[in-house]
Amino acid sequence: MVLFVSGRTDILSYYPKWFINRVKEGFIDTRNPYNESLVSRIYFELVDIIMFCSKNPHPFLKYLDELDKLLPNVPFVFHITLTPYHSDIEPVIGKIKKEVIEDIKYLSKRYGKENIFIRFDPILKNDKYTIDYHIKAFKKVVEELDGYSENIVISFIDLYKNTLKNNDKYLHIQSFTSEDYEKIGINFSKLAKEHGFKVFTCGEKTNLVEFGLDKGSCLTKEFATKLLNKVGKSAKFKKQTNRKDNSTCECIQTVDIGAYNSCKSFCRYCYANFDENKVNENSKLHNDDSSLLVGEIKSGDIIKERLN
Repeated sequence: MVLFVSGRTDILSYYPKWFINRVKEGFIDTRNPYNESLVSRIYFELVDIIMFCSKNPHPFLKYLDELDKLLPNVPFVFHITLTPYHSDIEPVIGKIKKEVIEDIKYLSKRYGKENIFIRFDPILKNDKYTIDYHIKAFKKVVEELDGYSENIVISFIDLYKNTLKNNDKYLHIQSFTSEDYEKIGINFSKLAKEHGFKVFTCGEKTNLVEFGLDKGSCLTKEFATKLLNKVGKSAKFKKQTNRKDNSTCECIQTVDIGAYNSCKSFCRYCYANFDENKVNENSKLHNDDSSLLVGEIKSGDIIKERLN
């Protein structure tokens, strides 16, 4: 089993103590986002790999010594998002990009550059954040992190509910043209290769390989197998099934333990937050000692052990 921590909220940034408490307890509970009475219980003894995803891993760093001791045979993969936006788009994260870069370097030295993935996503275009702007920003990223990672994942803005809600006031999204995609592909691939990176899309309608981008995915079966071989383990992995219409995603199946409407970064384009009032409510319901990220187990809940 690959534990995903998390695509629904930034656990490393806002709920790190809760996560380490769950590792100590040996299990974690997560609600089905489409049927809240259904709860999956995951025992860490069944976890093969943990894929961490964060825009600000710094609050979690102080728990790494403890985590390494608790899970000595579980490989960790870190996907750290490093976007070029300011506080108009990312009210919280837009202020701490230099600190995030230093944390990426620290994680790379600790766990190896092959286990660090940089996420330059999502890319959006408007009058301020132009294609040329993104190319210059991407150049700074690969120059600064040369030798600290081998992979950069890019994606393009999707029109989620929250994205549309924030478009008129904050985002002012402009559509990408075929020329835009070509310019990004040619320039990103050239810059990436100059600094020892593979740059690729995952889960996109176009992978831009015709313009020089590499083929890749966030967590492939081959990479997961390699990680486990290093610790003398093996496992069978299933392909991700929630992107049936998208052939560019070759990721293996993961189990996300996060909760929607619980990330306090409030990025204007976020797909996982679509009600800021609900985010504030859920934050108040969080308890570091609960088995759930938000709230507690209720009498009517149906708890089922997740085996894979």
